[in-house]
Amino acid sequence: MKIALIAPGPIPAQTANSIQVMKMAQALVADGHQLQVLAPANGATADWKELAAHYGLSHAFEISRLRARPWLRRYDFAVAAVRAALTWGAELIYTRVPQAATLAAWRGQATIFELHDLPGGIMGAWLMRRFLRAKGARRLVVNTNYLAGELRKRFCLPARPGFLVVAPNGVDLQRYSKLPEPKAARKKLGLAEAFTVGYSGHLYKGRGVALILALARQLPKLRFLLVGGHLEDVAAWKEQARELTNVQFMGFVPNAHLPLYQAACEVLLIPYSQQVAGSSGADIAPFTNPLKMFEYLAAGRPIVTSDLPILREILNEQNAVILPADDLPTWVTALSGLQRSPRQRAVLAKAARQTAAEYTWEKRAQRILLDLPASG
Repeated sequence: MKIALIAPGPIPAQTANSIQVMKMAQALVADGHQLQVLAPANGATADWKELAAHYGLSHAFEISRLRARPWLRRYDFAVAAVRAALTWGAELIYTRVPQAATLAAWRGQATIFELHDLPGGIMGAWLMRRFLRAKGARRLVVNTNYLAGELRKRFCLPARPGFLVVAPNGVDLQRYSKLPEPKAARKKLGLAEAFTVGYSGHLYKGRGVALILALARQLPKLRFLLVGGHLEDVAAWKEQARELTNVQFMGFVPNAHLPLYQAACEVLLIPYSQQVAGSSGADIAPFTNPLKMFEYLAAGRPIVTSDLPILREILNEQNAVILPADDLPTWVTALSGLQRSPRQRAVLAKAARQTAAEYTWEKRAQRILLDLPASG
């Protein structure tokens, strides 16, 4: 099938949205579809080799960048992207851009709209209702059961079976299949040798960086490795951790190299607070389905996570250690216990790998396209 994937932001970028879109693009190509990605231009360009390293990709696909004026809030981009997709001969438009989803579906073009949060504002809700009534609307995809339930409460969704699909994010299992043990990974990366606790991802408010620094103060014999974050965020947190010799900030690491950094850790953290800031600054705690969670599972390392209801859609007491958010003494006790117990780490690691096998990008793509109706 010829699929036009309309991206919500520029490519390349360091956002989770950008990574998720590119992973889905690769999965669709791997499943045998002909793909074109249409993304808003921001002046940045990269050849395929650079993109493959940035996103950890192995299947090439076409990318077209279209002009998008910020003051038009993606409406001009949506019009240009839908027009380009139809000119190319797309049989299906797949997008996380509400303006593009609504425009394409109202033109009668078979369209899949993916959402990771509730539609924002008056226009977001209006576009959503228009999409749901459009002739070309084939499927609405969300990545959590919680979001699916909230959409059912707030909108009149089509009753036909298979219209609403819950498809959690995924992971490239093959990139995690032959990872070295932590000590060997640290040696390969030139990291100090010590029991290492890791975190990967952005360093926004509510992501748990303050808790990690507090843990480092309480557990000076453990090393804490933080991978990711914008330059300004890394600099700010480094300043707060300047007296901690057992904390290392790596900054942004291309996705292709991320598995090795995660493998260098005995334990991986999701230390979120009850409120978690996304890239826009809005609280994403009720809806988050973090990519790091699936990567951690695939890495086969024990996960210690905050007890947020949304994370329990994937994590449980068999594949993770689940603790109250921001409860420093409990987190100190849990990490100390894992350090002392290789057996507990091995049990958690085995369960994590088994869970990861259920959530590959390829399986996700196949689920989203399964029994896609030919007409609305």
